Amino acid sequence: MVEKRTLNRIKSVLADKDKTNLWLAEKLGKNKSTISKWCTNDQQPTLETLFDIAEALEVNVCELLISKKKM
Repeated sequence: MVEKRTLNRIKSVLADKDKTNLWLAEKLGKNKSTISKWCTNDQQPTLETLFDIAEALEVNVCELLISKKKM
């Protein structure tokens, strides 16, 4: 079985900010199922969208990414 890699921390940052997937979907004008796929790392947002997410959550884009040092 192939192990799924965790590439982003969107779900964790949403929780830290007391925000929901639905809130982020509405803020970005995206479908809530798309946000869910990002949060579960089934899909990844584009680099441009990652910056939009960081802006919406008022964090540095680096906080949304998993560092190889932590892996």
